[in-house]
Amino acid sequence: MSKFGELIDVEIPVLFEFFTEWSDESEAMHDVLRDVAAAMGDKARVIKIDVEKNQDLAEALRIKGLPTLIIYKSGDMKWRQSGELDANTIIGRIQEYV
Repeated sequence: MSKFGELIDVEIPVLFEFFTEWSDESEAMHDVLRDVAAAMGDKARVIKIDVEKNQDLAEALRIKGLPTLIIYKSGDMKWRQSGELDANTIIGRIQEYV
């Protein structure tokens, strides 16, 4: 999890999507997150984390529903929500922390 600490300890917002390959809701979010990443450019990062491959991290963050979206900035969790959202809503959330 020290690598996760390096990912979140940056000055720009970092949006994480915690997902699984078999979740239809997670699959639907992939295109949305691609749009979010393109719209934000270098103002934010978007990182997808498969909970089945990162079970310790998922447990530490108490990930229950999928997909779960979390925004970190400067090492602090700023926002968290489970479930699908549209790109504009996510972009609006990230811009609050840019």
